[in-house]
Amino acid sequence: MRVIAVVGMPGSGKGEFSAIAQEMGIPVVVMGDVIREEVKNQGLPPTDESMGIIARGLREKYGMAAIAHVCVPVIARQQASVVLVDGVRGDAEVTLFSDSFPEFSLVSIESPLITRFARLSERGRTDDLQNIHELIARDERECSFGLGKAMELASVKIDNTGTREEFQEKVRKYLAGMKST
Repeated sequence: MRVIAVVGMPGSGKGEFSAIAQEMGIPVVVMGDVIREEVKNQGLPPTDESMGIIARGLREKYGMAAIAHVCVPVIARQQASVVLVDGVRGDAEVTLFSDSFPEFSLVSIESPLITRFARLSERGRTDDLQNIHELIARDERECSFGLGKAMELASVKIDNTGTREEFQEKVRKYLAGMKST
């Protein structure tokens, strides 16, 4: 099984990357869903603040790869030649996934702050941000988990500064290549 993980700052295009993978018949395991489920289980409001509290708590209790540990068996159960993991947040998770899956690759989605803020302002999730200062704080929180280090480990970098269609074409081309090898 080939496992592809996608990493990027909030609003960079990871969700779009995952949606395209699903359209192409590639199963997607979303790491953020693990956090959202725990927020729900604890009866907290589905906000960015709650997501941060839960993510930090899981990592403090179980280590920086805590969420990846929960995802490994979910990935292994997939009946597919290629599986996508959406939402890697740190280098410890990258290490765990690469140790767990011999055919592991990491893709970093690159996009500037102002572009990401515009996207996050429009998507309509309950954990979205209200102003750019919240995004800067979120970026800092994510980097404290090792997100920047994880992005540096990526063997593939996809630029997402153009149009949505240009990004979609880059992703389709990459994923088609991964499915055919």
